[in-house]
Amino acid sequence: MLWRLAADAVVWLHLAFILFVLFGALAVLCWPRVAWLHVPAVTWGAAVELLHLYCPLTPLENRLREAAGQAGYTGGFVEHYLIPVIYPAGLTPQVQLWLGAVVLLINVPVYLWLIWRWIRR
Repeated sequence: MLWRLAADAVVWLHLAFILFVLFGALAVLCWPRVAWLHVPAVTWGAAVELLHLYCPLTPLENRLREAAGQAGYTGGFVEHYLIPVIYPAGLTPQVQLWLGAVVLLINVPVYLWLIWRWIRR
């Protein structure tokens, strides 16, 4: 039971991280110091998608699920949890490039605006 709860907690942490990567720049608008956490998170999130890197949270979740007596899964978090909801087909390298581009398209304009605002002061 404890291993399953730990695996579920990793899934929630993973989802929270993805949401922070996507929308954390909005928090930076209200609390500029959040940028110290958000910029590295965006860098990592974009790198994982654009360079097809493997996120370490996925194997951690799989190990915890196996310790709980459950089956792990192949592929990554996005393929297992999000792609079946968002896309009917599997994750392809081209889709990953689009996901990485979305991360940048959401966040870069906000940071450019913040930098522009900071320079004007």
